[in-house]
Amino acid sequence: MQKDQTEFEQVQNASQTGEAEFCQVLQKHRARLKRLVELRLDNRIRGRADVSDIIQETSLEAFNRVDEYLADPAVPLFVWLRFLAIQKVAQFHRTHLGTQARNAAREISIHRDVTAATSAVLAAQLVGQLTTASQAAVRAEMKQRLEMALNEMNEKDREVLSLRHFEQLSQKETAAVLELSEDATGSRHVRALAKLKKAMKKYESEP
Repeated sequence: MQKDQTEFEQVQNASQTGEAEFCQVLQKHRARLKRLVELRLDNRIRGRADVSDIIQETSLEAFNRVDEYLADPAVPLFVWLRFLAIQKVAQFHRTHLGTQARNAAREISIHRDVTAATSAVLAAQLVGQLTTASQAAVRAEMKQRLEMALNEMNEKDREVLSLRHFEQLSQKETAAVLELSEDATGSRHVRALAKLKKAMKKYESEP
């Protein structure tokens, strides 16, 4: 019977049943939340922050605040969960990185992410998708070129690539995060890919 319900109805019913049942409904989003946390977590605190703990805390926060979402489900459920997860990542940054992270975290909103992935992290993620572990020399060279190419792009272009290719958000979810129409999001995505390809060609031609 539950499979015939909409996701909103599943969340609504599970929120009235209990935390365990509610978290079970969110389970299908766990893999994407894990990718988000791994992408946005600062390298300097990876040894002190457990990704699974951050996701568990996000699920608990969602259960405690689910009435907010049910009262105004203006964005897809995953976009709301993503917002809560980013808040948790920001809390870890504040705890371990001090005043600078603490001040930046005040600006977090459901449509603005101050924990943007760096060019280095994006390059490492992309290289991992394009090469095998045995191609160490190829991986190192490609990562360097990708990082330089990504550094030439503006933050908005890098962000749309992060959302679509690394977090694997749908175009609708990406549009909700960026506060754009789906058509505008698609256009920005195409332009960002073209800019990355152009920058990569320039670095490939260099000795």
